[in-house]
Amino acid sequence: MLSLVENHSLPRTAAFFDLDKTVIAKSSTLTFSKSFYQGGLINRRAVLRTAYAQFVFLAGGADHDQMERMREYLSALCRGWNVQQVKELVAETLHDLIDPIIYDEAASLIEEHHAAGRDVVIVSTSGAEVVEPIGELLGADRVVATRMVVGDDGCFTGEVEYYAYGPTKAEAIRELAESEGYDLSRCYAYSDSATDVPMLEAVGRPHAVNPDRALRREALARGWPILDFHRPVRLKQRISVPPRPALVAMAAVGAAAATAGLVWYASRRRTGSA
Repeated sequence: MLSLVENHSLPRTAAFFDLDKTVIAKSSTLTFSKSFYQGGLINRRAVLRTAYAQFVFLAGGADHDQMERMREYLSALCRGWNVQQVKELVAETLHDLIDPIIYDEAASLIEEHHAAGRDVVIVSTSGAEVVEPIGELLGADRVVATRMVVGDDGCFTGEVEYYAYGPTKAEAIRELAESEGYDLSRCYAYSDSATDVPMLEAVGRPHAVNPDRALRREALARGWPILDFHRPVRLKQRISVPPRPALVAMAAVGAAAATAGLVWYASRRRTGSA
């Protein structure tokens, strides 16, 4: 079993997490379809189509061709959307929609990597307007996500500025490693999809999480660990992690003060009764 403990005399390291079906149980983008419908951004037909896409995604993942079709569809769908409105809709419904579908195992792993001194980076094909607030909710240090072109009117043009998918995820990781000083040979990566093999290959400690069939075959062939995440739970309902050293110290001071108070009170009672 690999230890997550970090030796701080060595170069910096990070843990890179795919988002959909790795950290959360659904597609982050498609999960907000109801919110976008209620906000007037999409019609009922689009809601039904995204619901079907979510079903297909959950049933067996999405291969390269399906991901390309989804990208083209979502790019066309969001053309003309006001970016600020999208951000507001995501912020308003983030906790209701995303918090209940975060895998408990993934949240624990993120905490363990932070405790070991590693940065946590979310690397997702979904749009930055959706991924960035989710990353903040999860306590991630950085986010790599797809970016759409925004026109002078503050609306999406329907064109993609940067597509975080397949090899481009690996490129983004290598660029981050160069700028942040990460030793990729000692970094971790987690994903559910065979489309993320380039990302997994970019680090020394790759892991397949809830892998699709193609990634499972790849992981077995290469000897990559396979993890099973299956317990979505709200963050507030999770068992609390051990307190940080500073909090432990504060708790110790509080306990000492309480003990001193009890001793003083007891001595006063003895003196009063003598």
